Amino acid sequence: MRYASLFWEYIKNYAKTRLTYRADFWVEVLSDLLFQGMNLIFILIVFQHTPSLGGWSEAEVVFVYGFFMIPYGVFSTFFSIWNFSERYIVKGEMDRVLTRPAHSLYQVLLENVDPPSLIGSFVGAIIMALCWAQLDLPFQLLDLLMLMLLVLGAVLIYAGLYTALSAISFYSDAPTGIVPLMYNIQNYGRYPVNIYNKMIRFVLTWLLPFAFVGVIPASYFLEKKADDLSRLALMTPVMGIIVFSLGLWLWNHGVKRYRGAGS
Repeated sequence: MRYASLFWEYIKNYAKTRLTYRADFWVEVLSDLLFQGMNLIFILIVFQHTPSLGGWSEAEVVFVYGFFMIPYGVFSTFFSIWNFSERYIVKGEMDRVLTRPAHSLYQVLLENVDPPSLIGSFVGAIIMALCWAQLDLPFQLLDLLMLMLLVLGAVLIYAGLYTALSAISFYSDAPTGIVPLMYNIQNYGRYPVNIYNKMIRFVLTWLLPFAFVGVIPASYFLEKKADDLSRLALMTPVMGIIVFSLGLWLWNHGVKRYRGAGS
């Protein structure tokens, strides 16, 4: 209950700030939509030159992209810690965080919550619904429950990987350059993994499992036969728990060896 109360207080403070600068809120929403729209346009342009991509039709790839947007929007809303190293380590704000009784990661996440990013999740759900109808896929209540479970697993994968990436700041003075690289790698997860060579497929599936935030869980609803992805989809929640647990362990270990900003 204490952590729930903290969450509510942070959200109220965020709302007060945004009500003061409303234009910034809508500019951020618009920029996010434009960015996602450009990615969608790129996919559509690709299919102007080929009827399929690794055996996947245009509607199926757009469906995968729609799913990809849902967990990414949730993750960006509650795990927006891209500037952790600069703000909390370089500028010393981690010292302030550690003087409070709540878990350090929970405080950092709440201080950087970004509700406008959740708009992307709603847009992704709309894209999925449109493609669902176009592909004439059957719909049952179980599908909705599975969607929620698979999205949760994908969010935990994102959270674990980027928590681990942020935790590197406790061990290294300059981890910032890894963030753009990780961001670019995650985008490969929205395309069918069978279009990549075996090494890239292995990395995206088992080392940096971004395939589990897009194409693999989405294949559960498409019932894809290629590489038996639909069966792998059921591992998404398990993969999420494993990756997030590793990220949280690395964070906690890093906090223990943190000695302050210094002079």
